[in-house]
Amino acid sequence: MKRPKGKGRIWRRGEQGFDKAVLGTSFNARDSGARPDMLVEANSAEDAQWALLQAREKGWQVSIVSGGHSWAQNHLREGGLLLSMARINQIEIDPQAGVAKVGPGCWGLDLDRALKKHKLFFPIAHAPDVALGGFLLQGGFGWGSRALGIAAQSVIGIDLVLADGSLIHASETENSDIFWAARGSGPGFFAVVQRYHLRLHPRPKFTGMKVQVFRQEHLDDVFRWADDVGASVARSVEFQMLITPKAMGIFKPGIEVFAPVLANSWKKAREAVRFINDSPIRKLASFTTPLIPSSTSILSQTANITHFPPDVRWCADNIWTDAPIDDLLPGLNAIADTMPPAPSHALWLNWHPPKERPDMAFSLEANRYLAVYGEWKHAADDHKYENWATERMSAMQDHAVGIQLADENLGKRPSRFMKDENLMRLDSLRAKYDPSGMFRPWMGRPDQAN
Repeated sequence: MKRPKGKGRIWRRGEQGFDKAVLGTSFNARDSGARPDMLVEANSAEDAQWALLQAREKGWQVSIVSGGHSWAQNHLREGGLLLSMARINQIEIDPQAGVAKVGPGCWGLDLDRALKKHKLFFPIAHAPDVALGGFLLQGGFGWGSRALGIAAQSVIGIDLVLADGSLIHASETENSDIFWAARGSGPGFFAVVQRYHLRLHPRPKFTGMKVQVFRQEHLDDVFRWADDVGASVARSVEFQMLITPKAMGIFKPGIEVFAPVLANSWKKAREAVRFINDSPIRKLASFTTPLIPSSTSILSQTANITHFPPDVRWCADNIWTDAPIDDLLPGLNAIADTMPPAPSHALWLNWHPPKERPDMAFSLEANRYLAVYGEWKHAADDHKYENWATERMSAMQDHAVGIQLADENLGKRPSRFMKDENLMRLDSLRAKYDPSGMFRPWMGRPDQAN
């Protein structure tokens, strides 16, 4: 994504520059053809309140965008009003209290750099240009989340604008029902976030990465090994594997094994990733790197260059699964055999969540997470690749317990994304605080699936 420049303005459909401004709100270079009637680039809470007033008067539905990293482009809908909060990106840090106040348009990279000066940390997203608005609403899977909890767990307060235009604060003790909904509802949230209050953490003294690469012919062996050791991997490690048509170093189809680690010493980090050196399949690896020190900012920027480049067209989808590995291998091999060109990839994350989370809308996860990301450059290739992610995850649907909203594809494949009782509670809160349905919900829901 490109950072927004200059003061935000109001764009009306049909005027010169309107299409460019609307499409500029999306990380995905695809153009669905959908256009709002008005785009409001807010500079303040008052701008957001004014935009909602316009929507109420005209009977428009409202879509909201902060950073635009929605693969499915959930905010690009036909008609109504699109409210961009990208310019609400201020950062205030109180090092003594261990609290930060940030706007929804704040990039994770900017927050990480600001916190580093104070030796503080927050589990930002893996890509540097993901803004905190949508990232925190869907739960927030970022650096250190296996140890610190998903990022939404470190949200202690939210300033927001409701459908009636009122500006309120929500926390565990104030408007607690809205606070509950904000942590996990994703694009189904029924208000405009103006500012987050974040609990900060001590910065890990060591951050680094260990990498191991295998040729695709070893896929079954690699995933059986990963599944076998996944539950025992230290929570300081985010043990993940990427299936890619152009693996680093070998430049051919393969599996990249990544072990980013955040620890309080080099010694503890080396011990945490020792399972890679001690692996019984290490002899099959094309190469294994040493543990390489690297900041989270550099890791994020590197991921953008290698796997999440700008100005490309995307399809994405995902599943949470607890199925036996042998049941999943046919689907994993099909992903590898049909993948669009690099840097398309599939992410396998050995997640193994804790037994309990705080009570919040976010409520669905499993031991393993599988997401697929198809990338291509030219509109002429849309017909080849646009349904690839949908097809691959549909084929594995019987092995899924649901999806996470970070990589949702609900417009094409409505799927369960939170516990049924949580979705019912969220629906009742939407009806209470947004009775006219001003805020657009998700593109699809599990109870709307055919």
